[in-house]
Amino acid sequence: MVLPSKKDLKISLEVFAIFQWALSAFVIVITVIAVNLYLVVFTPYWPITVLILTWLAFDWKTPERGGRRFTCVRQWCLWKQYCDYFPLKLLKTHDLSPSLNYIVACHPHGIMSHSWFGHFATEMSGFSKTFPGMTPYILTLGAFFWVPFLREYVMSIAGACSVSQSSIDFLLTRRGTGNMLMVVVGGLAECKYGLPGSTTLFLKSRTGLVRTALQHGVALIPAYSFGETELYNQYIFTPGGFINRFQKWFQSMVHIYPCAFYGRGFTENSLGFLPYARPITTIVGKPLPLPKIENPSKKTVAKYHAIYVDALRQLFDQYKTKFGFSEAQELVVT
Repeated sequence: MVLPSKKDLKISLEVFAIFQWALSAFVIVITVIAVNLYLVVFTPYWPITVLILTWLAFDWKTPERGGRRFTCVRQWCLWKQYCDYFPLKLLKTHDLSPSLNYIVACHPHGIMSHSWFGHFATEMSGFSKTFPGMTPYILTLGAFFWVPFLREYVMSIAGACSVSQSSIDFLLTRRGTGNMLMVVVGGLAECKYGLPGSTTLFLKSRTGLVRTALQHGVALIPAYSFGETELYNQYIFTPGGFINRFQKWFQSMVHIYPCAFYGRGFTENSLGFLPYARPITTIVGKPLPLPKIENPSKKTVAKYHAIYVDALRQLFDQYKTKFGFSEAQELVVT
């Protein structure tokens, strides 16, 4: 019998790390719903479900009050395999002061934002060494906090919080200083641009983050992950066809683009829903200081939004040729 080599074991662990995170939300949601339906309908243990829902109601505001992180979970060795799979690399252009708070605008979203999770939800790409004295908070959809156990898992790993206005206000005013709020600006609406070679961002109408930064007078930092859009392919359906029209209708209803993406399977040359193992380098740029304006006008927000977009373009142009793009490639903002 031939035993697997250390390299084979390493690859297997990396694939497992990616697989468990990519499917954990789905598995937890299905399990929680199925188990509680079984308890209520087929057993006399329905009080367990009542206790779970009572706890959910009692703890409902926690994702908007700084979350509930566990450092030991952020340091699981499993996340080292996750980061090594691609691999991920985190670079900064400027030091950040722990005496200040920052909002980091992350681009692009890609399909599943693998780089942003690896860098800022775990310690395995060297966040604390790169940004000493800073605490990252990944801000995400409130829907992740609606399901018992899933919300605890997400908060404990990622230190995740809701991306709601009240959550951001709390983190910037009642959690002291040294906080980095990580927001993947394009959101799920940007998934349609998660194609190899794509440099298109859904950003033109995303002015809310600039408004919030102005209201609190905190610096806005552009960050770009080179390689995030290389992880999956997509089926592009005929423009104007039935499926394409359904995609556009669905996006208009819920602001989520239902793209038909695919990657690799458990073996290297098979098809599946795991990302391709391609290197990703994330560049965190220079802080853009903003004045404190409690009630900025639309004109003022538009002005500073344009300044931010220019700073992001400069960051992209400075590094694009190092990561496979030509000098003529431009960042497209829609």
